[in-house]
Amino acid sequence: MGLFSRTSGTATTTRTATAVDPALAALTGTYTIDPAHSTLGFTARHAMVTNVRGAFTDHDGSLVLDGTDPSASSASIDVRIASVDTGSADRDAHLRGPDFFDAETFPLMTFRSTAAEALGGADYRITGDLTIKGVTRPVAIDLEFNGAAKDPFGNERVGFEGKAEILRSDWGLTWNAALETGGVLVSDKIKLTFEISAIRTA
Repeated sequence: MGLFSRTSGTATTTRTATAVDPALAALTGTYTIDPAHSTLGFTARHAMVTNVRGAFTDHDGSLVLDGTDPSASSASIDVRIASVDTGSADRDAHLRGPDFFDAETFPLMTFRSTAAEALGGADYRITGDLTIKGVTRPVAIDLEFNGAAKDPFGNERVGFEGKAEILRSDWGLTWNAALETGGVLVSDKIKLTFEISAIRTA
């Protein structure tokens, strides 16, 4: 089952109403991301030899799904930078500070989708504007649609998992320290991971 339309790269693309999957059309609506069952994570290489993983634990957002015109679907997420959690209080304080995110000055990281395309099967790519520290740049996120279900409490849910890679320096996150053996303490490349569960709004 697909949620997003396949893009052709031309302005003359037409849609055939009779091609709409009834099961897909039934998903049309607005969904609120459930932070208790969603994870926005990241991984960075540390000291050139290992990975450090973390997540932002305070976030909210919404999905607007249009099953009869999937290209009209959209996503919006707000992340509170101060909620960064890597399992180390000292490291988290450093990340919140001016060397990295400067959470006091820039408390939010935001994502606003701008386009989406089907890659085949349950795989998609959604493109949008990611804003960090007042800098906005496009990001492409590869997504897998995990399906839809009604939970035991009567909530209609949809689920996605996704991944992306960015260079933190593109958003002005340039702090680093040189290693005596060569290389740097923190990688520029950051891997982003997403586990999203969203509840349909009544």
